[in-house]
Amino acid sequence: MSKRLLAELAGEKPDRPPFWFMRQAGRYLPEYRRLRQEEPDFLRFCYSPALATEATLQPLRRYAPDAAILFSDILVIPDALGCRVRFVEGQGPVLEPLADGAAVAALDVSRAAEHLEPVIETVHRIAANLPADVALIGFAGAPWTVALYMIEGQGGTDGSRVRAMAYADPDAFSALIQVLVTATVDYLGRQIAAGADVVQLFDSWAGLLSAEQFRRWVIRPTRQIVHALRDRWPGVPIIGFPRAAGTLYREYVETTGVDAVGIDASVAPEWAARELQPTCAVQGNLDNQLLRIGGRPLLAATREILDELAVGRFVFNLGHGVLPDTPPEYVGQVAEQVRQFRRIAE
Repeated sequence: MSKRLLAELAGEKPDRPPFWFMRQAGRYLPEYRRLRQEEPDFLRFCYSPALATEATLQPLRRYAPDAAILFSDILVIPDALGCRVRFVEGQGPVLEPLADGAAVAALDVSRAAEHLEPVIETVHRIAANLPADVALIGFAGAPWTVALYMIEGQGGTDGSRVRAMAYADPDAFSALIQVLVTATVDYLGRQIAAGADVVQLFDSWAGLLSAEQFRRWVIRPTRQIVHALRDRWPGVPIIGFPRAAGTLYREYVETTGVDAVGIDASVAPEWAARELQPTCAVQGNLDNQLLRIGGRPLLAATREILDELAVGRFVFNLGHGVLPDTPPEYVGQVAEQVRQFRRIAE
């Protein structure tokens, strides 16, 4: 039985586009909240193969998407490199910020593989338990976004500290990016070896950068990762998600060589169809706030995206992750609408 997501990314265009949802597992699901009671510490939860496997599989039982995505977090890589990471209830991730080049030099790539072995075991377990037609997506944070957390010490900022370091001490910042490129290539490669069919790079804070800095700190390292993975795993598709890249989405696609690009909700579908789909598959881009609100506007927006983008290579998804207070039934309505959609035969 073929996997619809892989067929779409290969350009085969099955009868309907595949779908999955960013953060399709997580706090909006009551079964996930019950599962978290077994391990309240989020990082320990991510490092528990049994719990992380169950969290990954939960949305498959509800919505039957065309892909499962590994339940983990982009900050397991800095944690594996020796940067202290903790998750604070109501605040999110908190890291010990890297202050300078000496702190960067102290990061230890050699310890990462052993530290991340529980995540790789989770990938093995998920792959062994998926239906034959469901693809498994592995993922990592892209170097720029992970570096932001490591220097800012948290997310949700304007990125002033990390951008200042990138300008004021580009040698130290470049060294950090290269450490992250090396760790990310190894981590994603091990996910692929364990059974991931596709991998995605999340660059959630790409939109903070100027065009010049975007090219240097988003496009260039992403291209390095794509080329390194493709040398070893030429048949494995790679999805890039440089959120809020704006008009630089096209340059990102053309320069990095990704097989698909995730677009945020600010991107007009007709622009994506014209500027991006001739080069690669497009993934997106329903507004997660609209998914949270529901009703006729949600179903109308879903249909508009399908009508505009399903003509080309397309994976239905959100413009960002499912919000914690999203009613699960609204996710189910969108899933059913996509399942019922049919492409017009050419």
